[in-house]
Amino acid sequence: MALLLSIETSTTVCSVALTKGEDVIATQKLFLEKSHSNLLTVMIQDLMKSCGLKLLDLDGIAVSEGPGSYTGLRIGVSTAKGLAYTLDKPLIAVSTLMALAHEVNRYNIEESLLVPMLDARRMEVYTATYESSLKTMEEVRPLILDEASFSETLAKQSVLFFGDGAAKFKPVMGSTSNAKFIEGLSPSAWAIGQLAFKKYQENQFEDVAYFEPFYLKAFQATTPKALL
Repeated sequence: MALLLSIETSTTVCSVALTKGEDVIATQKLFLEKSHSNLLTVMIQDLMKSCGLKLLDLDGIAVSEGPGSYTGLRIGVSTAKGLAYTLDKPLIAVSTLMALAHEVNRYNIEESLLVPMLDARRMEVYTATYESSLKTMEEVRPLILDEASFSETLAKQSVLFFGDGAAKFKPVMGSTSNAKFIEGLSPSAWAIGQLAFKKYQENQFEDVAYFEPFYLKAFQATTPKALL
């Protein structure tokens, strides 16, 4: 079974994990904003040490490809590419939103549709729609939420909304029993690792030199307000 190190930095939460096949060996998650650049490599070192393993024992490096935070993704992907290049190991990229859906799907007894949402400022989110089989129904896209969002879908079937952007949708949507919300869920590296294992088996690897995160939208820098 392939031993994979997985990295997830698409939000303010920083997460790393070791998986062997579909089994989660160890995982760490840090809920601390702006910690990725300073603590990601420390978390990886601690994770490997706690498991009595060395980086050379790895069979591959998996990383959350986005969408998500521009800075977070850049740090996570840069670290993953550096490890893959230095160790001469394959690089595997996994959709952030699909990994979130995979994590929730363990409890999806009613086989509801899965709609992960990542906050993209104001009333906008990055989202996609998956069946309980994780087959993609609607591709990853930016969406500005309003009362009409998902109304046609919700009229027909049960939908699970989750991720740090889902909380913005709950107050604006109409009343319906088909909408269910899971709160407090953030992307996890162990879910990245489990999905990456399937790609590993099929040799679906990225080109380490040219791979870039899936930002979805171009980075927009803001100009600080002048002090009076």
